Amino acid sequence: MHIPDGFLDAKTWLSLSILSGGILAGALKGLKAGRIRGRIPLIGMTAAFVFAAQMLNFPIAGGTSGHFMGGVFCCILLGPMTGFITMSMVLIVQCLLFQDGGLTALGANIFNMAFLGSVCGFYVYLFFRLMFWGDRTRPFAYALASWFSVMLAAAAASFELAFSGTIPLKVVLPAMLGVHTIIGVGEAIVTTVALMTLWKIRPELMKVLKY
Repeated sequence: MHIPDGFLDAKTWLSLSILSGGILAGALKGLKAGRIRGRIPLIGMTAAFVFAAQMLNFPIAGGTSGHFMGGVFCCILLGPMTGFITMSMVLIVQCLLFQDGGLTALGANIFNMAFLGSVCGFYVYLFFRLMFWGDRTRPFAYALASWFSVMLAAAAASFELAFSGTIPLKVVLPAMLGVHTIIGVGEAIVTTVALMTLWKIRPELMKVLKY
């Protein structure tokens, strides 16, 4: 899912860099220091968990592999804007220190995974929470939102590659969605297990945000 350098043309990566930078600047400006000061340890632990989990790849088929994205996990635990900032920081560190995703494609990767996959995935979760009432159905909302978050990010990356002229949309979209359908199942399992474990042992972490 991390797009490397050279896969996006200048107009695409420049546009997405400006867009992602603007969203990130707005999110940082909207942070209330007093509100998050007491949650800094949780933000740090969440970022560390997502960072470590993203480094672990699991095989899919034909030599391909996938990894945990963690966007819905971040946003449910921290709130959508703090979750977006946390995911962005994880992607920036991965890019700069581990060359996981290209520097020119960083804006695209932040838009795909930190915004669409995380923030939009979070609102998909809220939608499913409206459909499935009660805490007993909470795992279904976690799982469905996590799966959709991966598909949203994969679809966005496909369109970006197609707009850049790298791969035709009719080729890249079904290929990306096909592989990420399976990756999304892994995302759903990890997210659901992690959040349900926290809900059982530390429910106050999520009750603060009423999610």
